[in-house]
Amino acid sequence: MRVGRGIVSATVMTLAVGTVTVLAGTPAVAEPCGGVPGTGITGVGLPFQQPSGVQGPVPYYSGANTNTVSWVTGPASANDTFDRFGISGTDLGISWDNGAGQTLVAFGDTIGNCTVPGGEWRHQVLLRSNDSDLSDGMSLDEAVSTTSPRFATQLLPTLGLAPVETTVIPTAAIAVDGVQYMSFMSVRAWNGSTWSTNYSGIATSRDNGQTWFSEPSTLRFNSGVPIPGTEQFNARFQQAAFVRGTDGKVYQYGTPNGRLGAVFLSRVAPEAILDLNRYEYFTGAGWSTDLNAAAPIVREPVGELSVAWNAYLGKYVMLHGNDIEGRIVLRTAPSPEGPWSGPTTLVVNSELGGYPGSGLYAPYIHPKSSGSDLYFTVSQYSSYNVILMHTDLAAI
Repeated sequence: MRVGRGIVSATVMTLAVGTVTVLAGTPAVAEPCGGVPGTGITGVGLPFQQPSGVQGPVPYYSGANTNTVSWVTGPASANDTFDRFGISGTDLGISWDNGAGQTLVAFGDTIGNCTVPGGEWRHQVLLRSNDSDLSDGMSLDEAVSTTSPRFATQLLPTLGLAPVETTVIPTAAIAVDGVQYMSFMSVRAWNGSTWSTNYSGIATSRDNGQTWFSEPSTLRFNSGVPIPGTEQFNARFQQAAFVRGTDGKVYQYGTPNGRLGAVFLSRVAPEAILDLNRYEYFTGAGWSTDLNAAAPIVREPVGELSVAWNAYLGKYVMLHGNDIEGRIVLRTAPSPEGPWSGPTTLVVNSELGGYPGSGLYAPYIHPKSSGSDLYFTVSQYSSYNVILMHTDLAAI
């Protein structure tokens, strides 16, 4: 759960049911378990809560080029993720092809039974999908689980001990030669749009996402406490996006922690993805092995992002949020490094309907997009669940 992510300030009050948080400022409150209407009060165990939480109809949006398709997660979704996978609320929905035609989907902090102490909180989960026709929604077929096929379990260990480490969540993923590579970040604290991270890194899975191993050699620290034998870099690659270039190389886009930074770019041979010494960084004029020489390829503010090669356009496509303007935007480029076009608006949060804080974030391109149909997942602050959206590229 991202209580605090995108929130300006908070105070604490005590009710008969315990201590809960009253959020002031921008009411971007994650409420998969429901709350006191109009107050922003959230918390597990409120007496009026249901085990599966509260989720209304999918938000309606029909813009010049983009429309809502359906819920992907939540008890009200066609996937019924509460009964099938123990998920009442979650976010992100980072999807990628596993290399064999199946889609893997990684989610962030996840809530289960709202009436259980702790809310069955997991810091990341993964579901699998065999759906190739997204026109009527995105079906989820099975969960990665170590305890029950009906309960999605956590992928990576997490301290969950603020202020040291609040959570560890995925930011991007890619399959290379049958191995799954997932970029993740260790979050120290959610501080509005510029949260604090300890480090980022890459985890690997060689059994289709069933088990994951964090690779210490890939850690990029964002604090002054490195681990011996690991690399310490600055904040430029705390969040990521992967794409396989038409030249065969793996390109990793990076942004600082939060949603207000610029985009930087690195590339590496696919067999060396775990060796940070083999990475090259785009300088604006060429490539260098010096991270400090990296120049922005897209100026701030950029939130969570995803990049994919689009055969219909014959260009690379980037989706990202603009938190300052409350928009989801699209950019295109002839090569991974650019030049990237100006932003084309896909979604305006203020036109989505609902109360402030009901907007969308984190657009992730679905690998089964084809032709002029671009499908992507987004997360909604207020309901704290994931939605499938569709963009008609012919209208761009």
